[in-house]
Amino acid sequence: MILYNVTVGIDNSIEEEWKKWMIEVHIPDVIATGQFVDHKFFKVLSHEEPNSSSFSIQYFAKSKENIQVYQENFADKLQLEHQTKFANKFVTFRTMLESV
Repeated sequence: MILYNVTVGIDNSIEEEWKKWMIEVHIPDVIATGQFVDHKFFKVLSHEEPNSSSFSIQYFAKSKENIQVYQENFADKLQLEHQTKFANKFVTFRTMLESV
């Protein structure tokens, strides 16, 4: 099992709008690519900042190849939609992890 973790720091002024959009639109669009078998959505409780909150969206794939297919065929479009909708209101980083 491979975990594709996306950590997002989001400006508090749009947090509720962003969470709603993630749950109703973005996460379902990522899952609809067929490359992930499950996901989890967490709020990060450590490292709190005064003007932002952090979230971890964890997508579970059967193999690294699934994540490569996602990155090559779907990620750019989905990330652009996120960037366009929430420009200058977030920071993000992505990590791939393997279950041991």
